[in-house]
Amino acid sequence: MDGLPARARGFVAAVALLSVPAVLGPPRPAGGHLPWAALGLLAALYAACEHAVHRRLGGTFYPVLLAGAFLLPPAAAALVPLPAALLAPVPHRPALPRRVWRAARPALAVWAAARVHGALGGPEAVARADFPYALLPAGAAVLAFCLVLTALDRGLRAAAGPVPPRRSWHRLPARSLAPVAVHGLAGLMMAVLWRSPYGPVSALLVLLPMCVSWWVFAQYHRERAAHQATIRALVQAVDIKDGYTRGHSERVGHASVLIARELGLDDARVEVLRFAGILHDVGKLGVPTRLLRKEGPLTPEERRIIELHPEYGHEMVRGISFLGEARAAILHHHERLDGTGYPYGLAGDRIPECARIVAVADAFDAMTSTRCYRRARPVEAAVAELERCAGAHFDPRVVGALVRALDRSGWHPAVTADEPAHGTAPAGHGPHTGARR
Repeated sequence: MDGLPARARGFVAAVALLSVPAVLGPPRPAGGHLPWAALGLLAALYAACEHAVHRRLGGTFYPVLLAGAFLLPPAAAALVPLPAALLAPVPHRPALPRRVWRAARPALAVWAAARVHGALGGPEAVARADFPYALLPAGAAVLAFCLVLTALDRGLRAAAGPVPPRRSWHRLPARSLAPVAVHGLAGLMMAVLWRSPYGPVSALLVLLPMCVSWWVFAQYHRERAAHQATIRALVQAVDIKDGYTRGHSERVGHASVLIARELGLDDARVEVLRFAGILHDVGKLGVPTRLLRKEGPLTPEERRIIELHPEYGHEMVRGISFLGEARAAILHHHERLDGTGYPYGLAGDRIPECARIVAVADAFDAMTSTRCYRRARPVEAAVAELERCAGAHFDPRVVGALVRALDRSGWHPAVTADEPAHGTAPAGHGPHTGARR
């Protein structure tokens, strides 16, 4: 919400106005008593949980909010998130629309969830602890909650621009439904225990395993953030050292992802391949800069020094367990199928699949980027060279995957040299030889 354009402010105002009837509706069920005690306790508990979660992760803790949807009438449930939104500090300006958004967004979502839950007879099922029937209205309420939250978020993104509205609304709740469903199950357990003879105190016990899981996730999140920062720092160091290949690592990571997806690898391995592509040349930090930027042919001794960079890189990332098989790709991305590569001369299937993928991505970007020792080739010429070397230097299956991906998405090569290169490539530095890559 940085900057908050006029359209975004208008959208926030519209959402706030839409939430007013929900909040000001009758806060009690027909013929029932005013649930001030439950409302106050849930609001205070939600504010405390939100403060703790925001401070640790910047996320949102929904079990208490959804317990309110299962326990309270819609208007009362819509009041639960208000104290947290109004009392929490707003670190970015403008503060007022941000605070209004943080209040109106969850208020509308929990109001919708409570309405759906009540319409399906959920409160009676919770009061009787009627399982598994209670799961049906609770599941529908969670779905409504998730849909409203996601729709509001996408609407704000479309209003803020410049994302086209059509792109803002595709795949609405797909990624957010699963975690919200887990929170909804915890909220249902809280509501059932709240209505039990043991009362609200027993309901708080449900939060203990949730808090433990959040703490574990926070530890994972911090470790991942530290690794990401390490990766960024290493890539920036390589870019500074070898200015002629600036941006090469990111493009190899992108090409590796294209190939991995075309091969049908799962999301976890695709992410690993992205890291492998980004870090494949990190070992160049151990190579003298004068060799990386040399414009003439390399001597045999200079070539041997440069060919040590995969081993240097592997040593640098050896202790980062987060990278997984990416470490093998860093070590072996200059191996060739016929055994003439380096550093160990592996051949065929002895070369890890991740290394074969990064090798093709690396060679492709090297050919389509201008270097100090040669100009960029057109994409069609680079593809033809890869196909010519398939079976000898590169895995034909991986080359085919890249060709299919390029046919679908195209490629926009960039000049990576600090200055345009002049002349042709020196002898012995063809794009598929790996001399400078």
